[in-house]
Amino acid sequence: MAQISVTIDGKQFRMACEDGQEAHLLSLAADVDGRIKSMRQSFGDIGDLRLAVMAGLMLADEVSEERRKAEAAAEAVAASREAVRNASQLGNEREADIAEAIVSLSERVERIARALSGEDRDA
Repeated sequence: MAQISVTIDGKQFRMACEDGQEAHLLSLAADVDGRIKSMRQSFGDIGDLRLAVMAGLMLADEVSEERRKAEAAAEAVAASREAVRNASQLGNEREADIAEAIVSLSERVERIARALSGEDRDA
């Protein structure tokens, strides 16, 4: 397990992370730090805890929105798959209808050909 130090709002925090995840954790900390700095500029000094809570809520809101989008996308994919299945089934049904019509027409043509050749008097 790796140990790194991150800086958020001018304060150093020692963090543990899985080996190889150090850069990712540093990037996340920089994002949180940037959000807190931006809010501090917008709202002034309203307290470290309040700024941290606001930054956390902003991040949670973004995660919630992305989850909602992912769920909507998953539903759209499922609906598309169902539409493809229905279209495929309809295509198969149409194909069967066409094949049946071809067989029926072939039988008629054969009966007519036999009648014209004098082989079959029932046509």
